[in-house]
Amino acid sequence: MRLRRSVIALMAVLGLAVVSACGGGDDKASGGDNGLQKVSYLTSFNTFGREAYAYVALDKGYFKDAGFDVKITPGSGTVDVMKLVAGGQADYGIGDFTAFAITLAKQKLPVTSVGMIHQRSMAAIMSLEGLGINTPKDLPGKTIGDQPGSTNTVMFPVYAKAVGIDAKSVTFLPSPPPGLPTLLASGKVQGIGQFVVGEPLIAKADKEKHRKVITLPYGDKVPDLYGNTIITRTDLAKDHPDQVKKFTNALLKGLQDTLDDPAAAAAIMKKYVPDMDLDVATQELKIMQTYIKPKNFDGPLGDVTQERVQKIISLLKESNIPMGSIRPDDLVTMSLAPKS
Repeated sequence: MRLRRSVIALMAVLGLAVVSACGGGDDKASGGDNGLQKVSYLTSFNTFGREAYAYVALDKGYFKDAGFDVKITPGSGTVDVMKLVAGGQADYGIGDFTAFAITLAKQKLPVTSVGMIHQRSMAAIMSLEGLGINTPKDLPGKTIGDQPGSTNTVMFPVYAKAVGIDAKSVTFLPSPPPGLPTLLASGKVQGIGQFVVGEPLIAKADKEKHRKVITLPYGDKVPDLYGNTIITRTDLAKDHPDQVKKFTNALLKGLQDTLDDPAAAAAIMKKYVPDMDLDVATQELKIMQTYIKPKNFDGPLGDVTQERVQKIISLLKESNIPMGSIRPDDLVTMSLAPKS
């Protein structure tokens, strides 16, 4: 009887091991009854409209056609996404590339980038008309609300150098992300760290006064910076490159559809996130179009080059951000990046 129980227990443990091995040797090894491989994916931050492309890929069957059963979970910022992917709690995630590079220079996490979502950084400082910020030169002496360690805060020294101001002359007030638009509308801070697609959210928070939203995009002054990137574990990229390529291609199909029809993409996402504001999400995605595919950009969707990554590393070093001896190959698996 004891032997029978031991055998049953061993079989159960082995069964769990197979199910949890997301990077199993065979593409279908960790799949369920439908033969699809179970894959976990983290959005860059929460379930804002800007994340719609993943839901489009899910809804239109692009992931399924590639052999994946994908579970989408809200992320909580670049660094947390990196740590969860590195620890095996997720297979893929999205995060800002500059924050990704700065974090890897400090901490050697086993993660890599395999393609870009945005060809331009979406980081920005936002304000409202009448709060004293209209141009970058107005920033010294002002207080900016932002989450500690956020992309906007981490990258601010780079932006400050580009616009010719002292980064230390601006005070960043630690503030939880969900309350940033309301904090700004209340006038308790003069600006907030926010991605450019946050304009509709700020306008909604200020609907009683209807003040003009002032946006200072980092990408306007530092055009070489990428925006969000696709992140996976280094072992997955090394041992299962075909899986990574298939996943990336499926996700980018969803991104292309989102680029082509933002309203339809927002409507698809609302099926999965019912409490999402459809109008705000649609506006976010329309703003995002020029960051996914800027004017005069002729590369493939998701494009990343070694030369540009090196330029970003050099730019960060010039802004006195410690980057050590990190190289482009330490950040991006170029062989898996989309090709023309």
